Amino acid sequence: MARIAVIGAGTGAMAAAARLSVAGHRVTVYERSETYGGSLGRYARDGFVFDTGPGLLHLPAVYRDLFVKTGKESLEQCVTLTQVDPASRHLFGDGTEVSLPNASRAGVVRALDRALGEGAGARWGDFLDRAGTAWDRSRRPLLEEPLPDDPRMLSRDPYPAVRRRRLLRTARQAATVAEVGAWELADPRLAALLDGYALSYGLDPRRAPAAAALLPYMEETFGTWYVAGGMRALADAVYERCLARKVEFVFGAEAVRVSEKDGRAAGVELADGRSVEADHVVLGAQPSPGLMPVPAPVPGGAHRAPVPGRFVVLLSLRGAREAGAAHRTLVHAVDPGAEQEAVFGGRTAELPTVTVLRPDDPATRPDEDHEAVTLTATVAPHGPVDWTDAALRERFADVVIGRAAEAMPGLRERILHTEVRTPAETAAGTGAEGGSVPAPALAGAEGAYLPAGNRTPLPGLYLAGGWAHPGGGTAHAGMSGALVAGLVVEGDGFRGSQ
Repeated sequence: MARIAVIGAGTGAMAAAARLSVAGHRVTVYERSETYGGSLGRYARDGFVFDTGPGLLHLPAVYRDLFVKTGKESLEQCVTLTQVDPASRHLFGDGTEVSLPNASRAGVVRALDRALGEGAGARWGDFLDRAGTAWDRSRRPLLEEPLPDDPRMLSRDPYPAVRRRRLLRTARQAATVAEVGAWELADPRLAALLDGYALSYGLDPRRAPAAAALLPYMEETFGTWYVAGGMRALADAVYERCLARKVEFVFGAEAVRVSEKDGRAAGVELADGRSVEADHVVLGAQPSPGLMPVPAPVPGGAHRAPVPGRFVVLLSLRGAREAGAAHRTLVHAVDPGAEQEAVFGGRTAELPTVTVLRPDDPATRPDEDHEAVTLTATVAPHGPVDWTDAALRERFADVVIGRAAEAMPGLRERILHTEVRTPAETAAGTGAEGGSVPAPALAGAEGAYLPAGNRTPLPGLYLAGGWAHPGGGTAHAGMSGALVAGLVVEGDGFRGSQ
């Protein structure tokens, strides 16, 4: 039985902890804050309850596998999952509107044809077919296996872009999300739909490789799910599973350095002066030079810094949620290019894309005569933008609410209370530099969008969570926990679950 110290209590770190404890190891989690869950936070006031991070779950199979491998109770015995239908409603800059059904390719094609004109659905369907090919080509090495020491096999874009003839008989293929939208989808609204997927994950459509097509493919193929009570309920369930497996948690314990002895990780030094010995250390937070005794890994996408964060507005509303209201609505930017220039140029966008979440869940509101609504925009991180500036926060929150009001007429008149969360709060709560939110791993672009691998140059030190392979997002973080546990238990020969 090995002693294992886990730094951080995010979902990826807890997933690793539960699996390692089941394997017979003694696991202790050290968390700088007073609670668990990482980005899966919760805010409550006067009977209103909100998620402060992700509000929906994709690829629930990741957590189904975790619960199968760590106990008798399945995921569905611990939380209530429902498919969101429609999966999303979209309001485009020209006033066009479309609602897309959940996990129904034929339904999406029909909906797009009705809203955008005959042929739009077929173009989107053909695009998803190509995205499916990219998924088949890259799923296992990109998501289910540890990142190889030589990641060149993932440097080539798996998306089979359509070759297009140009002048002088030359041919080109779309290399970025923006080029796929312009060249293959051939409709600014379909392009905005694709851009919206990329932007919601913190990716710049102008630079992200065409392989980002995997993101809408995953959502539209495997569905979008809501966890009753909010995503925090998933964090609660993972935490309870860790406790059931005898994982120990120490809160208010900030790790300041991973200790080293005889050329391998030997434990953790805490801010209060304590030193904890361990045979293995799992770092579930953003790697930093001060924390690691070896050079912090530089992921392939370091040139893309600064990585965006999220601006969140939590609204307590008077008045009942109307019947048939969409759970998720995206109000797309009128000028996507201007928004991308601002977000990835360290400025605030004048008219950002805003995601409106309206869960039909009694657990989120005091009674049926009120509603809890969450608004989210992808924004530049804290640093390039001073998100502690009270006037800026208030002004941008007003812009975000105004955009949401396009999807919810009369919104302003219903507001009882507004709570604003910016990248500054994310940085303070999670320790992520600038409050940045990591994006999922992507193949292509010469490996520029691959995060740090789960193994490190220091034997005995492993990386889990959104800043490690296979990247950010609740599902990807859970995958990282499975990969780290496999490497610790089986050694460097581990090649992923079969």
